[in-house]
Amino acid sequence: MPKKGRRFGLPLKDDILAAKQRKPIPHEFVLEELAPLLPRTNPMFGCLAVYIGEKIVLVLRDKRDKPEDNGVWLATTEEHHESLGHEFPSMRSIGVLGKKVTGWQVLPADAADFEKAALHACELILGGDPRIGKIPGARRSPGRKHSAAGKNRQRSPR
Repeated sequence: MPKKGRRFGLPLKDDILAAKQRKPIPHEFVLEELAPLLPRTNPMFGCLAVYIGEKIVLVLRDKRDKPEDNGVWLATTEEHHESLGHEFPSMRSIGVLGKKVTGWQVLPADAADFEKAALHACELILGGDPRIGKIPGARRSPGRKHSAAGKNRQRSPR
């Protein structure tokens, strides 16, 4: 007997999952390359952030708006732009971030060497290259509280 689409007036779990289509993972080959490091991902601004341990290392982007910024975003700092630029000739700052120069850099998906460059970035990450990866929140001042508990803590009277 075929199963009905609803039970007790509620949709079946399969119906709920079938109704919500997931977006394809942009540039999925990057995650396959990083698999030995057990990367985790989180959605971020319509893209996919890639973490290794506590560090964010990459953002994978494939969106219709501003397609020139699609590709693999490298989490880095300005001090490493020159040395990384020698290894990634097509690397540049990300236009959608609104600044002329940003810490983040993109390996553009429309570059002729995109796949080769993305795989090389994976090799660097696999090798522990310190130029790629940031601990989120590292720019915050040391005295600032980061936890929700810290926000909700009552001040003691003076």
